[in-house]
Amino acid sequence: MSGFFIFKDVLPKNEVIQNLLPDKPEFINRPGVLFNIFSILLHFRAINSIKIFTSLITTSSDKPMSSTIKLVFCLLIAGFVTLSFKARPTDFEIIKGKVVAELMETKIDAGRVTAILDRMKPDGSFKNINYADLSRTAGFPHRFHTSDLLYLAKAYKNKKSKYYKSKQLKERIIASLTYWVNHDFVGDNWHDSQITTPTNLGDFMLVIGDELPKDLVAKAQPIIRRANMNASGARPSGDRIVIAGILAKNMLFVGDKPGFDEVIKIIAGEIKFNTGKRGMQSDYSFHHREDRVNNTTSYGYGKYANEFGNWSYYVANTQYAFAKEKINQLVDYYLDGIYKQLVYGIYTDVSVKNRSITQEEGPFKPHGVTEIERLLISTDYRRPELEEIMKLRKGEAKPSQSFSKFFWQTEHFVFQRPNFYTTVRMFSTRNRNMEEPYNGPGKTTHHRADGTNYLMLKGDEYHNIWSVYDWQKISGTTILQKPRLHGPENIQLDGLTDFVGAVTDGLYGAVAFDFISPHDQVKAKKAWFFFDEEYVCLGADIKSQPNLPVATTINQALLRSDITVMQNNQVKKLPPGNHELQDLKLVYHDKVGYILPNPATVHLSNQAEQGRWSDITDQKNISKEVVRKEVFKLWFDHGKSPANASYAYMVVPAVSEQAFIASSQNNRQVEIIANTAALQAVKNNKSGITQMAFYQAGEAKISKDLKISLDSQGMAMLKMQGNKIQELTLSDPSRKLKSVLVTLSGTHQAKGDFFTSLPQAEQGSTSILVYLPDGDYAGKSVTVKFD
Repeated sequence: MSGFFIFKDVLPKNEVIQNLLPDKPEFINRPGVLFNIFSILLHFRAINSIKIFTSLITTSSDKPMSSTIKLVFCLLIAGFVTLSFKARPTDFEIIKGKVVAELMETKIDAGRVTAILDRMKPDGSFKNINYADLSRTAGFPHRFHTSDLLYLAKAYKNKKSKYYKSKQLKERIIASLTYWVNHDFVGDNWHDSQITTPTNLGDFMLVIGDELPKDLVAKAQPIIRRANMNASGARPSGDRIVIAGILAKNMLFVGDKPGFDEVIKIIAGEIKFNTGKRGMQSDYSFHHREDRVNNTTSYGYGKYANEFGNWSYYVANTQYAFAKEKINQLVDYYLDGIYKQLVYGIYTDVSVKNRSITQEEGPFKPHGVTEIERLLISTDYRRPELEEIMKLRKGEAKPSQSFSKFFWQTEHFVFQRPNFYTTVRMFSTRNRNMEEPYNGPGKTTHHRADGTNYLMLKGDEYHNIWSVYDWQKISGTTILQKPRLHGPENIQLDGLTDFVGAVTDGLYGAVAFDFISPHDQVKAKKAWFFFDEEYVCLGADIKSQPNLPVATTINQALLRSDITVMQNNQVKKLPPGNHELQDLKLVYHDKVGYILPNPATVHLSNQAEQGRWSDITDQKNISKEVVRKEVFKLWFDHGKSPANASYAYMVVPAVSEQAFIASSQNNRQVEIIANTAALQAVKNNKSGITQMAFYQAGEAKISKDLKISLDSQGMAMLKMQGNKIQELTLSDPSRKLKSVLVTLSGTHQAKGDFFTSLPQAEQGSTSILVYLPDGDYAGKSVTVKFD
């Protein structure tokens, strides 16, 4: 009798269900009881219950079952199995269910619904939208019409909403959709008609389309189908995968499985390297356009990576599931590309923003974790690293990673320690300097790749500073101080030099920039040298023709604390204002110390600045309200028409004021070996690391007994333990060399690949011919180890 009781126990303790069962197992032989049990099985569609039912029939009673009952039972089982298989959803239906379920996760605010309806006119249009202005700079406010429609549809379909199945709401929804399809608004920006509107209307149809008049749904289809793989915006880029996703969702709505199958294949094929063209580069940076400007954390993140991640989640555990190697490459792209261009993998890094930097942002906050959660559903690849980023974003862990990475396809360098994150952004003959100010924003961004060096400890040091920002004193840059910036049409320009790059072993690194401004022809040799607790910034051979000042800015950030300086060996606090400080040695602000290895004259401003967001964009409907913020600026004035100016300073992040002043004796044991037009080099005596930028073939003296020479231009980094060389790392910023010949004084035994060692004992030196990466990997560093 165990089968009967097992069956009865596994069913829900629902009064209706339990009342359908017999009180005693011997009653199981009655046909009416069999039908009741079959009805329960049919309701739950539980194949496993058939096994229990079979056990129940064979063990429930000592009384044999009649042949008639057995025949009825077999017919019922056969019918149940058939119905169960028919009732099982297809993969196509499962995916559609996931997409719709995600759309319905939106929490409905009754107040927002009321506000939307209050703005809606009787004809379905909205009072607050200027439907006549379709210009690029207007920003297509029409998008709020379709996004509000989607919100109303969710309110109508949400069972917890007071508007659930509201007849009056449905009438307003139909009126508003009718207004849209009858006018079919198409903005001057292709994005409006190929992405924005199809996205909103496509999602809208998935939520409520099955309850709308069929003729109205049919009229909306041509508008939604402007998102197709032949659309102009569907070229390889961050937008292609977005358009494919819109099309796939529409195929789900209309039930076009063959069409859906083809689109999913397109999406699956988008995760790939497309070096030198639009898309993911071999260094895991991302180029949205052929200008090769860095778009990793804009188009390459929110559109490209996250959209693929969304679809990998939708199709997981179905016949459409993406290949593991595709998902794993996406994980590599997140961890080695995107997350290494976010502050600690948590916050937006302002250095990689382009024209969007001139748009006001909301409250400072970490990125979310949805993308990571979805990746972990599809793969276990590099799971601990993904989980660490997730914990960081949730505030459950503190940063612990240290790394140095140069994106050689993008001319972008990132250096992170657990307590600070800093970058250098450049451009060259291979990459243009900045994104064009498409559609209005970004009209002040001319110099944001001129060796920009932002420093972040918390991540919010520059948050929304831009409306009051001095765009000719950008952190790290050397800029001609013009009466005004050039026009927006002269923002994006080709670089004029090819010696632009970095040397790095993955933990330490240095950067070199043979800089010539394509805007003003200012010239400079600029270099940065990064160590565990400080980094050094050098500038040499600074030249300019116009009779205007040239300035190198150490930093411009939000003013967050008092300013302490050491001037003429005296430590003091600075009052607010604009200061010219002579014989300056130290500056301290907001847990960051600045050291002038050789005391110099430096300008410092710690006062309120003002501006308007409308001043830095040509977009319409931008606030013209005057904004005031306290700003810290620190810069060198090289004077008018400098001929051979230079600078040198050290940055010490994440340090207390007391510790900074105490540790600044002897320049923290950091030695500037050279700062000339031919060689810039720095040695850190604490770590035994020396980093060098050779702008031409030459020699650097590391110590009394050690010299290093290169037979061509290049960059080098030596790691020493005492007097013994441990590693030599080399790179070719020009990307022209196949090899470089390095000569070291003394006899040294190298090991590994990528080189030929040529000991010259009679000359007391060792020559090593190091083979450099080429093709898509030209500009990447290579390391030689020593015994």
